[in-house]
Amino acid sequence: MAERIAYDEFSFFHENAAEHGLPYAGPPEVSRERVEVEPGRALSALRWGSGDPELVLLHGGAQNAHTWDTVALALDRPLIAIDLPGHGHSDGPGDRPSGQLSAAGNAEDVATVVRQLAPEARGVVGMSLGGLTSIALTEVAPSLVRRLVLVDITPGVTAERANHITSFVHGPPSFPSFEDLLARTMEFNPTRSESSLRRGILHNALQQEDGTWVWRHARERAGPWEGGVPDLGPLWETISRITVPVMLCRGMRADSVIGDDDEQELRRRLPDVRVERFDQAGHSIQGDMPVELVAAIQAFVP
Repeated sequence: MAERIAYDEFSFFHENAAEHGLPYAGPPEVSRERVEVEPGRALSALRWGSGDPELVLLHGGAQNAHTWDTVALALDRPLIAIDLPGHGHSDGPGDRPSGQLSAAGNAEDVATVVRQLAPEARGVVGMSLGGLTSIALTEVAPSLVRRLVLVDITPGVTAERANHITSFVHGPPSFPSFEDLLARTMEFNPTRSESSLRRGILHNALQQEDGTWVWRHARERAGPWEGGVPDLGPLWETISRITVPVMLCRGMRADSVIGDDDEQELRRRLPDVRVERFDQAGHSIQGDMPVELVAAIQAFVP
């Protein structure tokens, strides 16, 4: 029987701070909340701080709310980071035909959580699938989105551009040991530190009774974009109807999923959009350049 690995989700914040040179006076005030979105089904969220949340953070597909830990530490503002349906500690998407991939369905669930936990939030920050969800949220519950930050995502994402992500996500259904899971994660994330990847795995995977490991998001389906990228065309039309300020944060490395054509189309539909480029970041800007991302968010959502 493999050795059981202890996990305390609130025990790693000092590592996040140290890795990025952030001041650390002790454990931040963070709690886990659970909000029922329909009978028998609930979403989970991390609440940072004790004041009224000023920001809502939505992670990408196959991630979870802890992907924002370094960003939340650097922001030092009250906020909530939500586990999307079927991710992290949240229940699955229920009977929605497109499951975890339904931006509109996710937005319906997220709206319920935001109404309860952060109804006066000044901005919504969404990365990848969380960004698509936040676009849908502007139509599902427009009063809840006062400013929108899209982190390396537009509705122009294609299966080809996302191939490096789906290749990783659609790997083995389980892993014999933590070290096997770490080795695969390091192979697909060569620019990230081993310590950050270890933290990420502990937040995003589960050790089963027999000692093997599975991804938390794999409880509901194999991962985002299984069988191809869904039709995101309607979300371009949603973007055309957005009236609140929007900022696109674009990773400029080859592992971004955004092309120049996506940025141009976004500018065509939203002439006043603000675009910030992150030269040393790929798709996961919150992991590659979290402090710089925070600076952009602070300037955009005062």
